Amino acid sequence: MADNDSDQERTQPATPKRREDARKKGQVAKSHEVASVAILLACITYFNFDSTRLVKNLMDNLSGFLRSSGTLLINTNNIQSLAVKWVYEFFILIAPLLLTVLIAAFLANFVQVGFFFSADALAPRFSKIDPVKGFKRLFSLKSFAELIKNIMKLSIVGYVAYFTVKGEVDGLPSLMDRSIGEITAYMGVISFKIILRTSWVLVVLAVLDYVYQRWEHEKGLKMSRQEIKDEFRQTEGDPLIKARIRRIQRDMARKRMMAKVPKADVVITNPDHIAVALEYDQMKMFAPVVVAKGAGFLAERIRELARQNNVPVIENKPLAQVLYKMVKVEEAIPENLYKAVAEVLAYVYGLKEKRIAV
Repeated sequence: MADNDSDQERTQPATPKRREDARKKGQVAKSHEVASVAILLACITYFNFDSTRLVKNLMDNLSGFLRSSGTLLINTNNIQSLAVKWVYEFFILIAPLLLTVLIAAFLANFVQVGFFFSADALAPRFSKIDPVKGFKRLFSLKSFAELIKNIMKLSIVGYVAYFTVKGEVDGLPSLMDRSIGEITAYMGVISFKIILRTSWVLVVLAVLDYVYQRWEHEKGLKMSRQEIKDEFRQTEGDPLIKARIRRIQRDMARKRMMAKVPKADVVITNPDHIAVALEYDQMKMFAPVVVAKGAGFLAERIRELARQNNVPVIENKPLAQVLYKMVKVEEAIPENLYKAVAEVLAYVYGLKEKRIAV
C-alpha cells in the first residue's frame, strides 16, 4: 500500500504533451509583477523625454478652454460635438503615452511566455463565482503567500521612499523663500527620485517573483508515474492492443502471401528449412518477383501448397538462402541473381514443355 501511495506522488517532470495541454489552457509561468514594472519603467522613460511637451500642450489646451469659456455657447445642439472634440484632442495628446504602455505590456508578456493566445483561458467558468470555492481560495496557502509578498513589497518600497524623503529634509526650509513654480519643480524632482529608486527595487522583486512563479508552475505540472503511463496509453495506445493489431496485420499479410503461392512459377528450397516462391510474367515484369517466402513451418506450408497446385519445387540451397535474406516479399530479384534464377526458370520451363509434349 505504501508503494502505491509513493507511486501516486507527483515527482516526475512534466511531459511535453502535459506542457502543451497546460499552455492551451492558459497555464503558463508568468509574473504580473514583471508587466507592472515594465509599464512603470516605460512611463518613467516617456516622462523623462516627453514630459515638457506633454505639460505644455496640456496647459495650452486648458488655457484655450478657459479663454473661450466666456464666449462659448453651449446648448443641446452642440454639446455632443464639443464633448467629442475635447475627448479626441485629449486622446491625441496622451496617445504616445498609451502606445508606450501598450508596447511595454506586450514585450513584458512576450519575454515571459512568447507569442501566446488561449481561447480556453477567456472562456467563462462558473466555478470562479462559486462563493464556497472563492472562500477557499481566499484562505488558501497561495493567497497567504500572495499576501506576505505584497506586504513585503509595500514595506520595502515604503522604506526606500522614506529614505529618499529623509535625505531631502534639510532642503525643505529653503522652499519658504521660493516661488510656487520653483516649489513645484522641486517637488517634481523629489517625486522622480522616489519613483526611480523604488522602480529598481520593484525590478529586483519582479525578477524574484518570476523565479517563484516559474518554480510553482513547474511544481504544478509534475506528474506521477501512473499519470505518465496513462498519457502514454492515450497517445501511443495500449501496448497489448498494439501488439494484437500487429499480430493481426502479420496474419493478414501471411494469408495474402500464401494465396499467391499457387500462381508462382517455381518454389526454391533449402531443402527443408527455407522456401522462396518466384513468379515471372514477361509481359508485366522486368524481373522475377518473390511472391512468398518463409522458414520452418511456413516453408513447409509453402512447399505443400506448391505441390498441391503443381508448382515445381526446386532444391537450390545457396540460391534459396540468398533470396530469403536479400529480397523482400513483393520485390524483384537484384541483377546479380538474374543468371542463377534464369537457369532455374529455364529448367522449369523445360519441364513444362516436356509435360505438354507427352
